[in-house]
Amino acid sequence: MFGDRANFRLEVLTFEVVDFLGSYHAILGWLCYANFMAIPNYIYLKLKMSGPNGVITMGSTFSHAYTCNREHYELATVVINSVELLELRNSSTPVVPGCNEPTSLSAFHPTEGIKVVGINPTNPTKTVWIETKLLAK
Repeated sequence: MFGDRANFRLEVLTFEVVDFLGSYHAILGWLCYANFMAIPNYIYLKLKMSGPNGVITMGSTFSHAYTCNREHYELATVVINSVELLELRNSSTPVVPGCNEPTSLSAFHPTEGIKVVGINPTNPTKTVWIETKLLAK
């Protein structure tokens, strides 16, 4: 239904609901325009159609159209990035095999020239390994 109580048009439309993310609640196509005998003007953001008591004009503001377009752009960017990220994650291999497997500290053995230094006097298990043989550079 378009218009107000004094001048309105009511038509029954059959449409499909699709399952995808979008910033629009509905997209009116040429079938809707044909049923209402409406003429869209995209430059002025107006939709005009004949009514029982004259022309019915529906419109919006440029700031509202910009806000909707900006939200649509941001949503499309997020959707595309999430799909591309999943594809990259599935197609890439880790640089170090088994890098995500848990390891124990006992598997690491200090080499020559490494000194173990405590960093927390109240907790002796908190340590760092420092190399004692520095290069001349």
